[in-house]
Amino acid sequence: MTEQQSVWGVIREKFRDYLLLIKFTLNLTVVFSSVISYLLAPNVTFNLLSVLLLFISGLLITGSANAINQITEKETDAMMKRTAKRPVASGRMSVTEATGFAGIAAVAGTLIIGYWFNWTAALLSLFSLFLYGFIYTPLKRVHSISVLIGAIPGALPCLIGWVAGTDEMSMGGWALFAIQFFWQFPHFWAIAWVAHKDYMRAGFKLMPSDAGPTKYSAIQAIIYSVFMVPVGVLPYLLHMSGWISMIIVLMANLVMVWQCVRLYQEMNVQAARRVMFGSYIYLPVVLLSLLTDKIAGV
Repeated sequence: MTEQQSVWGVIREKFRDYLLLIKFTLNLTVVFSSVISYLLAPNVTFNLLSVLLLFISGLLITGSANAINQITEKETDAMMKRTAKRPVASGRMSVTEATGFAGIAAVAGTLIIGYWFNWTAALLSLFSLFLYGFIYTPLKRVHSISVLIGAIPGALPCLIGWVAGTDEMSMGGWALFAIQFFWQFPHFWAIAWVAHKDYMRAGFKLMPSDAGPTKYSAIQAIIYSVFMVPVGVLPYLLHMSGWISMIIVLMANLVMVWQCVRLYQEMNVQAARRVMFGSYIYLPVVLLSLLTDKIAGV
């Protein structure tokens, strides 16, 4: 192996570590919801530069929050199979390096969104970062209410995107926030169900019941999926989109309810995986149908 090949190998490994540090796949989901919510705002039309800047600022701010999460959970990540290979937990990246990245990414992302869009959206982004990194993350080992707290920064990207386009926290933004807020409960509890042994090993209290995957936990997933049904009608009532997307969102919500009911009936990991993968599909289907309906109605 030549010296040049060796250098490129080190660069590739470092790049992969940073992708893991910012939880790139999860990060894309968060940024996607923010960008779509921005495009759903009234009087906002597609502008490639604005979309790219919102995308980049979202990656940086969410990446910073995820880096803080991995710094805080360095020891617990090392205990779990699914997280043991993360760069900080495995020792491939120092806490100092991860902290430096988190600080630089937070400042850069906030400045981009504040300067190019507005400072209300920038402040909301910082609030989301703080809530996720410094409240939700340490609370996960204390009480299951952490899931409720974590659902707030989990849904704020929708409101941030809307505010970036409107410079106000109006009802449309809150409707999108509510859709993503309630979606997170069956989504996250399904993940916690599948990874229950890992989470128990790390001391995380993330299921609604202290007993773990129980009928009570499944009932809670059903309840929150039912809440999603009326919430999904809000964009239509607020004239953000038309009746076609309302029907699509309604059908998607009913499928989520059905999957959660099946979880209650079957009470196994396979049923939880169906809820989990169904929830991954749910969000892009709902948001893209709302956007398509808005564009078609223009």
